Amino acid sequence: MKEFLLKYGANPNQYPARIFMEEGELPLKILNGHPGYINFLDALNAWQLVSELKETLKLPSAASFKHVSPAGAAVGLPLSAVLQKAYQLPAEEILSPLASAYARARGADRLCSFGDWIALSDTCDVSAARLIAREVSDGIIAPGYEEEALIILKNKRKGNYNIVDINPDYRPPQKERRQVFGVSFEEGRNEARIDESWLQNVVTALKELLPTAKRDLIIALITLKYTQSNSVCYALDGQAIGVGAGQQSRIHCTRLAGDKADNWQLRQHPQVLNLPFKPETPRPVKDNAIDRYISRTPQEVLAEGIWQNLFSERPEVLLEEQKQQFLSQMTGVALGSDAFFPFADNINRAAQSGVRYIAQPGGSIRDGEVIEACDKLGIAMAFTGLRLFHH
Repeated sequence: MKEFLLKYGANPNQYPARIFMEEGELPLKILNGHPGYINFLDALNAWQLVSELKETLKLPSAASFKHVSPAGAAVGLPLSAVLQKAYQLPAEEILSPLASAYARARGADRLCSFGDWIALSDTCDVSAARLIAREVSDGIIAPGYEEEALIILKNKRKGNYNIVDINPDYRPPQKERRQVFGVSFEEGRNEARIDESWLQNVVTALKELLPTAKRDLIIALITLKYTQSNSVCYALDGQAIGVGAGQQSRIHCTRLAGDKADNWQLRQHPQVLNLPFKPETPRPVKDNAIDRYISRTPQEVLAEGIWQNLFSERPEVLLEEQKQQFLSQMTGVALGSDAFFPFADNINRAAQSGVRYIAQPGGSIRDGEVIEACDKLGIAMAFTGLRLFHH
């Protein structure tokens, strides 16, 4: 197949629309559904992310994409009982490593992952397909599907679920082109391979990077490579836990991603895990209710006449001091930034969310101030020397 006609472009008034190859065949097949323009932008960016994670860390990987940026990305490590409950998974369910990777990717920010595009680094197995079948999602890209897994996925969305098979051996040309306002742009592809060598230049007094910290820093940096800039990513335990994409200010990236990391942590608070939802409450409704419950406006779900629609009994408010006490236990978090930190305020905000390891390009005229802030807060920071802007 050399081209595929799309229903429309980024918006319904933008037509005709297609994806096509100037030379050769498309490196993908549409096995089900009719993916759109934004679907393919998500799919192709997400595929690059998970295939690079797999190549570098040698673990099955997954990403949850929305509007051309990852809501979450992860590798296939086992889930704790707490995470399993926080991610709305039955306690008795046994997940394959690939399914665990997607559960983690989806679990980073379940609110933003609603209606996501999924990318898997490996052949989609039955365990992953069963998990995906329960979630609201637009489509999936993977380098193959087990027969039973494909049947499960084809039953989603009344048989219209978008399923794309990608050729894992495809390598794109070295130069990339695009047009904006009739003007053609051309640049060399970002072929930088992110691995532990990026973490050798540790510039802080604290020099030690634990193996788990190196893994999480690599996850953060590879995630940033395919995130709309400016961007910052917090990672822990083999997964992104907060991505701040597309902000004009570095501190706003750090705050946005940090707030998401805090929400990820608060969703594991015992009071949240034990919210008395009515049995018939849909999963997306639970996600929305939890988000409001842990916010500064819990009355949006606890007010009289509202809580009765969600809960069998009215939950107690999770007080601000309870939140702060629980968040204070969070530590060992890794943080990546796609460009240098211009001010030390970014370090101070990162530390509030348990960051103890940072990887960023360096090169600011205030690098000294940033290093000093890290030293005061007991943070180890590596300068990678390479920027990771993506637009």
